Amino acid sequence: MTYFTPFLADVSSLVIPEKFTYPFNYSPEPLAILAASELQNYIQSEIEDKHPFGMKGESSGIGKMFGVLVVRNSIGQLGYISAFSGKLGKKNDYDRFVPPVYDMLTSEGFYKPEEKRIHLLNLEVNGLENISEYIIWQAELVQAIKDSEREIATFKVKKKQSKEIRESKRILLNALIIEPDRVIALKELDRESAHLHYELKHLAAHWKNKIEELRTKIEHHEAKINALKKQRKEMSIALQHKLFENYTFLNAKGQTKSLHAIFPISQGDLPPSGAGECAAPKLLHYSYLNGFTPICLAEFWYGKSPSSEIRKHGYFYPACKTKCLPILTHMLIGLYVDPNPLEDNPTKLAQLDIVYDDDDIIVINKPNEFLSVPGRNIGDSIYTRIQAHYPELKELMVVHRLDMSTSGLILFAKNKVAHKHIQLQFLERTIHKKYVAVLDGIVESDRGLIDLPLAGDYENRPRQKVCYDAGREAQTRYEVIDRQENKTLIHFYPISGRTHQLRVHAAHHQGLNTPILGDDLYGKRADRLHLHAEELTLLHPSTLDEVTFKVEAGFEL
Repeated sequence: MTYFTPFLADVSSLVIPEKFTYPFNYSPEPLAILAASELQNYIQSEIEDKHPFGMKGESSGIGKMFGVLVVRNSIGQLGYISAFSGKLGKKNDYDRFVPPVYDMLTSEGFYKPEEKRIHLLNLEVNGLENISEYIIWQAELVQAIKDSEREIATFKVKKKQSKEIRESKRILLNALIIEPDRVIALKELDRESAHLHYELKHLAAHWKNKIEELRTKIEHHEAKINALKKQRKEMSIALQHKLFENYTFLNAKGQTKSLHAIFPISQGDLPPSGAGECAAPKLLHYSYLNGFTPICLAEFWYGKSPSSEIRKHGYFYPACKTKCLPILTHMLIGLYVDPNPLEDNPTKLAQLDIVYDDDDIIVINKPNEFLSVPGRNIGDSIYTRIQAHYPELKELMVVHRLDMSTSGLILFAKNKVAHKHIQLQFLERTIHKKYVAVLDGIVESDRGLIDLPLAGDYENRPRQKVCYDAGREAQTRYEVIDRQENKTLIHFYPISGRTHQLRVHAAHHQGLNTPILGDDLYGKRADRLHLHAEELTLLHPSTLDEVTFKVEAGFEL
């Protein structure tokens, strides 16, 4: 089976990039865009009828991430190879798509026979856990414990009442009956007391023996179950480790590394589920294995979005961080790769735009692509600029933040009292914030409330996702201002302040289903992210007067 696909279109006028795509933050090269377009046409004509992508309204349909790698083959011909992430349906082998780095579904490999053995153990465990005798013993044990507690409690009440009657009889005996009849009567009462005490001990011993007998049966049975579970666990771990060793990845220098070496167990970094199954590692590995020269890469989503994440049909996306970053770091060795754009400071020459300044607060108009506070790779930020501008300032405290790509008003406190006062207003949600944005499409409704809980997408940081189980409450009011040329000018009024809240609420299919123009995480790149924090209203921490700051956006429809 051949996986190299020559371009159908004439590519002689397209520029071949000098550097390979930095896969975690990129704009697709024209060659990669063309390859993706041709692959999408192929998927539509040849694959859609075999796999439900949700494009035709199938309730069970869901999209898939695909990738294209533009390459030169061994005879210098320009073309591309294609891959999908994970499996397509339950298969790995599809015409035109490169195979996985290690195909664990092949009948000749070790994985399926070992998986079958583990499956048989599962059946044996399930059989023992559901055998009728075991279920009956468990039910009898529960009932025996209840019956023992009830009978013993009832007998103790009877014993206590009997004791009270005997005490009354003793008083009467001492007052009315003379010796030796009184001595005989008192001994009879003592014998009655001893007999009841013996009966209670006998009753308790009876139930104890019965309960212990049932527990012994259950423990012996569970010992068999636990032994099988231990064997199953050991087999699963051994199979997993064997799988990790067989997942070996080439780089451009011909060096190989297994998943075990890339995610060292000694450091506690077990490979995440599905590591090595994404499109980018598949494509690079196949390219190296067959003597191709990688030129540029692009990955795109095809089909219906998952319920929690934001994936738009036909949009390009970077490689995931959790699974692919460690693997691709190895695989890119030997390639001349574009630099990471996040390590460059695009606003290093920007001036600090001070909107308001007094003894308590300072308000800045933050440019887009400028950090609010120092980041991992870039130290320059609004915070450090203020510190440099006011070297005598002893206290500068962060009250809230704006995304790096978002422009607009950001507020800092100059002392602890002001910080506490403003922070309380944020917590009580009494601060009024207005953002202006241009959305990449038409929003039909004029106004409304978006209520979608958000959580971090830990496999694709810094992306966020909608999560009703573990997400934090997030609400946004919106008002459409204008619509022109398939664009929407909108005002956002965030009630909560979650990371990427406005970007997710705009792009998610349960929100406005229309990404913000220029959103490279949830939509498409443009000259900038068209999101601006335009207005901020709060109570001044010293005067307690309501103050409003406003700076208009540098963009419009």
